[in-house]
Amino acid sequence: MLSVAAVNACDTKQHRQFDFWIGQWKVFTKEGKFAGENNISLSMNNCVLKEAYKTPKGYYGESFNIYDANRKVWHQTWVDNGGLLLSLEGSWSGKTMSLRGNGFVNGEPIVHRIQWTPQQNGDVHQHWETSKDQGESWSTAFYGVYKKQ
Repeated sequence: MLSVAAVNACDTKQHRQFDFWIGQWKVFTKEGKFAGENNISLSMNNCVLKEAYKTPKGYYGESFNIYDANRKVWHQTWVDNGGLLLSLEGSWSGKTMSLRGNGFVNGEPIVHRIQWTPQQNGDVHQHWETSKDQGESWSTAFYGVYKKQ
């Protein structure tokens, strides 16, 4: 049986900062080309946002997103069917959720930065950038425009 504290543990405004991303989405490139579908849902007593993304070409991935109240930071763990593991952390600025993490591409170190920005029309823009020089310069890996289904 869950205690009342466990049931209400994630009922804070900080835990709700990423809720703008919840929903079933069609994802398009910045140029308007269909890129895939994404389903973002709450789970684990509303403590975790679970993501399930898939494309028409068979690529898929999932993430778990949680606000770590002890450290006051958002965390995402992403895995996909190509073997990619991303561990990202960051915060909500009041306008954008920005997460960042280190990784490797072909054995070379790389920094990932992903930002989600809710739009006034209900869309969400996701900008995924990578840096090979520890954040001195950035290249766009993916720019997605999320439209609710």
